Amino acid sequence: MARVRLFASLCGLVFLLNLARIIFAPLLDVFIAEFAIGEATAGLIVTLAWVGSASLRLPTGWLLTKVPRHRVVLASGVILAVSSGFTATAVTVPHLMVGAFAMGVASGIYFVSANPLLSELFPERVGRMVGIHGMAGQLAAVIAAPLVILTMVVDWRLSLWTIAVGAAVMTVTTWVAAGRTDLPDAGREDRDFVAGALSEWRLIVTALATVGLAVFVWQGVFNFYELYMQSKGLSGGAAGAMLTIVFAAGVPAFYVGGDLADRLPQIPYLLGIVATFAVLLFALTHVEGLLALVVLSSVIGFVVHALFPAVDTFLLEAFPDSTRASAYAVFSSVWMLTQAVGSSVLGWFIESGFTYDEVFASAAVVLVATVVVLATLERTTGLPR
Repeated sequence: MARVRLFASLCGLVFLLNLARIIFAPLLDVFIAEFAIGEATAGLIVTLAWVGSASLRLPTGWLLTKVPRHRVVLASGVILAVSSGFTATAVTVPHLMVGAFAMGVASGIYFVSANPLLSELFPERVGRMVGIHGMAGQLAAVIAAPLVILTMVVDWRLSLWTIAVGAAVMTVTTWVAAGRTDLPDAGREDRDFVAGALSEWRLIVTALATVGLAVFVWQGVFNFYELYMQSKGLSGGAAGAMLTIVFAAGVPAFYVGGDLADRLPQIPYLLGIVATFAVLLFALTHVEGLLALVVLSSVIGFVVHALFPAVDTFLLEAFPDSTRASAYAVFSSVWMLTQAVGSSVLGWFIESGFTYDEVFASAAVVLVATVVVLATLERTTGLPR
């Protein structure tokens, strides 16, 4: 029962930490208007939040060989509370960029420490618990746009102050719950960061090759989704609703994706998700009309969000206790860096004169080609499991 209470507090904390990364997407048009910047600079602000999320994942992995996981989780909550308040006071673009980066740092520290902790708290139900935990984080993505709209009545900065206060409260709650829980000591053998990561390089490379390009593309797609929908003729309100639909579809996807990851052959399952996402993205570039966009947005949101618990379950189950935190930190760091540049690259293409449809259709074709290559390798030589 104590572990369940700790899990509940972690779900509250991950809600705020994911909100800290997602909140910048619905604020893009606000930044463009208030700070007089272009799409590329606005995309860079989002990119910095995700680069921040990647930046300290490797050092965090090393720290986990020295410090219990729950203490690192608590540190991430403190960093989020402070950095969100700092960002809320931004009056210049550099100030905003530093704040976005620091908020991203908090999320990176959290995910590297919390995901191994979850798999060790519930070793018999890794996929399901990772999926539920992911659902809690995804709820933040659903409310991000409505939260920005609501706080805009007063000031867009109120959304950041909300994260700061919430992070402080949930960090204290998690600290209390952890103190009352008999925590697992599965990571006691994971004491050599470099050796642990190197011993699992085949699994790390396999996972990155399978999902790396997909999340790079998705990063650009969702951060510019509102602007993309507006380019298809939707109003600002309708475009924001589309982004909410995408994220809302991801809530059940985390649970279903994690549960299926416990049941299905994992590499074919991951490749199937990536291929389906590519086909749906290509279809999105060829449809018009509100109903068609609603349907495709919801299906795309479901499919792509199923990818995240699936890859986490694949790795957290495959890594032994002696290497789990070290190896997962390496994967997580590289994976997040892959995602981080998606927004700025897309912004660059758009400012260079390409249309959203041209960029997204091309990305879909490349994704399909990648899946074909990996599926061929899987059938002929096999991939590490």
